[in-house]
Amino acid sequence: MASSWKGVDLFGSGPHRFGMTRRGFLLAPDFTSDVPTPVFFEYGAYEWKILITGRLVASTDSALWTLRDAIQASLDAKGLGTLVDLHGRSWIEMFFSRLTWGEETDRGRKVSIGYLAEFHKFTGTA
Repeated sequence: MASSWKGVDLFGSGPHRFGMTRRGFLLAPDFTSDVPTPVFFEYGAYEWKILITGRLVASTDSALWTLRDAIQASLDAKGLGTLVDLHGRSWIEMFFSRLTWGEETDRGRKVSIGYLAEFHKFTGTA
């Protein structure tokens, strides 16, 4: 099974893995009292992220730039979409929020570059 963002396989040219950030609620102690109490207030759900860490792999530098440009265009397009991992799990209404490239392009029989893609889930959406 291939991963996809808005139905497009942007990351499948090389190895990649999905990770999730924390889940839960933001809690803070009750600071309204001069006497410490075990009371906490819930300020809402954490906004969380799905992280994709991987490498783009191509046969030439030009082909690698084509892959990089496709990911950049998808990031620049903004908007919410569905993210699907390598096992078919879907996250709906995600926002492609950040892309960090590795520092160097590796060259051998193939050319490749590492990346970290971050997808943001806004609280209050399904």
